[in-house]
Amino acid sequence: MLNLLSWTLSKVTSFNMTRNFSLLSATFLIFGLFSFIPNNFAQSSFSNEKIWGGEFRSEGVWGIRSMANGSEYTISDYSETEGATIDQYSYKTGKKVKTIVTASQAFEDAREYFSDYTFSSDERYILLTTNTENLYRHSYYADFYVFDTKTGDLAKPLTDFTKGKQRLATFSPLADKVAFVRNNNVFIANLLDGTETQVTDDGLANNIINGATDWVYEEEFGDDNGLKWSPDGSQLAYYRFDESAVKEYHMPMYGGLYPELYTYKYPKAGEVNSDVQVFIHNIKTGVNHGVAVPKSAHYIPRFFWTKNSDQLCILTMNRHQNDLRFLVTEGVFPANRIGTREIFKETSYTYIDIHDNLIFLEDGHSFLWTSERDGYNHIYEFDYDGSATQLTQGEWDVVDFFGYDKKKDKIYFSSSMFGPTQQHLHSTDRNGNISTLDDTPGHHSADFSSNFEYRIHNYSNANTPPVYSLRNRKGSTLRVLKDNSSLRNTLSNYNYSDKTFFTFENSSGVELNCWQILPPNFDSSQSYPVYVAIYGGPGVNTVTDSWGGANLMFYQYLAQEGYIVASVDPRGTPLRGRKFEHSTYKELGKLETSDFIDFAKYMGNLEYVNAERIGIQGWSYGGFMTLLCMTKGADVYNAGISIAPVTNWKYYDSIYTERFMETPQENESGYEDNSPVNHADKLEGALLLVHGSGDDNVHFQNSMEMVNALVDANKSFDFFVYPDRNHGIYGGNTRLHLFNMMMDFVKENF
Repeated sequence: MLNLLSWTLSKVTSFNMTRNFSLLSATFLIFGLFSFIPNNFAQSSFSNEKIWGGEFRSEGVWGIRSMANGSEYTISDYSETEGATIDQYSYKTGKKVKTIVTASQAFEDAREYFSDYTFSSDERYILLTTNTENLYRHSYYADFYVFDTKTGDLAKPLTDFTKGKQRLATFSPLADKVAFVRNNNVFIANLLDGTETQVTDDGLANNIINGATDWVYEEEFGDDNGLKWSPDGSQLAYYRFDESAVKEYHMPMYGGLYPELYTYKYPKAGEVNSDVQVFIHNIKTGVNHGVAVPKSAHYIPRFFWTKNSDQLCILTMNRHQNDLRFLVTEGVFPANRIGTREIFKETSYTYIDIHDNLIFLEDGHSFLWTSERDGYNHIYEFDYDGSATQLTQGEWDVVDFFGYDKKKDKIYFSSSMFGPTQQHLHSTDRNGNISTLDDTPGHHSADFSSNFEYRIHNYSNANTPPVYSLRNRKGSTLRVLKDNSSLRNTLSNYNYSDKTFFTFENSSGVELNCWQILPPNFDSSQSYPVYVAIYGGPGVNTVTDSWGGANLMFYQYLAQEGYIVASVDPRGTPLRGRKFEHSTYKELGKLETSDFIDFAKYMGNLEYVNAERIGIQGWSYGGFMTLLCMTKGADVYNAGISIAPVTNWKYYDSIYTERFMETPQENESGYEDNSPVNHADKLEGALLLVHGSGDDNVHFQNSMEMVNALVDANKSFDFFVYPDRNHGIYGGNTRLHLFNMMMDFVKENF
């Protein structure tokens, strides 16, 4: 049954809710104001050259920072004459107040670019991030400068750059110091007298890391910052990683006359992880205190200061990641060790996701935290004594947690309340009275002012590019900052095909969410090939009512060439509750493959689909699923493109893999039964396998193992390697080349 736009309000038991929503205005917005009206006299054609050349790039509002007064904000921008700029705007009017600093004003050498900026708490100083150099997928080294807005003098280097690049520069709450990491050690720069204090001295590459995280923590716990100041600036908490026992992974890099080995520590599933500790540096005494945690604390994925500057909260987990504890510091033990006591515990039969949805309250003994303990991710108020009050409830998930307005007693968040394809903004008080803050179907997010009186609201839907508007607490639009009218005008010259949503029921009776894009001038009496675009893994949805960027433009290109493009979120994907997402526990690939095969059968039974020409494409986890569908589902998928795939979970990192699969030693059948390497002999259709040789995330080793298995099975396939490219496979002409190759393969085989 086709369901183009499902808009159902989930039941919220015993909670009061107000909803500011007008279906009439929503319908007008989606199908009226922002519809692309084709210009029939000047039809243009989609191409990869246009897509990756930036013709369809959307505009945004970048580098948003709320000023402390709550009435103004800053953004980063660029001027042809002044280079990078930091501009200050009024929330109330949306008008520019002034330019705080420009690159030409800050730097003697008139460099044109700084990539990031941070204000000190008093907003006198600005840390300018320059000359960045990637470390891993998310982290980087940089040169940091300090600009004094009071004097307007040239920005000063944070430290002596000849001693090495810096990481994670962080202002003290007193605005008098900056902590940073250099050469795996922690330092503190004093802005008042120009002195520098070395906090640690045992940092060593591929051995000891102070103040930052190792590769796997950064990748899988989503945070590389291991420095946090106490609220009064008297203490600095930091991580210490001992990765000396972690096995090294070596990647040859082919850029020089002789290939060089890039070596780093990468714990695979079931292998040794880093030994992690948290220390607290006392600024006055200079002493580093180790924090005592139980031996069961295999992971320390987060630490936070409470409102008390003498109380650090440390989150610990066991190796299976199904036992989470909150510990708070209290008292000093012998040998400068700080003791802890447990204030919170949560367990699961499967796993617990780590996030940053945590706010400590002013009373000193309670906090806000999101938990899936009732089967959906909801906001709770927990007390140190173990008692809990549930503040949101219903068969939907809280997605993002924007903060707590103490003055109005309001908590701001986004959720899937109106369906897993949707994301909407809400507020709730601590009595559970929920209000929805937007009134149109689609995807909503926001950057709130420091006092929550205003927000910069980002809205898009599947067929509407992002619209950035300035809104007040009541939700009234004060000013549209960016509406991407230029992009909409560009697309009006193309035969743009709307993405439409529907559901289908799999062979187990579970209803799954899908979308499709039909070719322009679609004729239901014709028979069309289908391109199924997938991901399918935990934590990621492909079926969302949001703007799809370059991927969406590639799908439009495929539709222009006569293909139906479709996607489905199988079991194991998020925003449908814990039972749905955790259904794949210990068997990644099994249920998802079944669902993707069922989807191909469903599409193949439609009168306008050529069932002999259904292909599939995925990247990363989607590449893993593509290989399983091309082998286990060889009777329904005639062609596939697998990019940077996992081919056996034993080759992937410990934290991600064991969260869902336990270790290979504990769950051998789960690993081997669902490894596409062990099903290579079932391949029948055309397969294109692509990988970057410099992939530090999903190692090139995965594809090499698949190649060996396919060769042993005497199967024909296409294999392409991008030298030195990482998991994103980009840089130079790479993306254009990749997508041209994909299109050529599709036209020949799909």
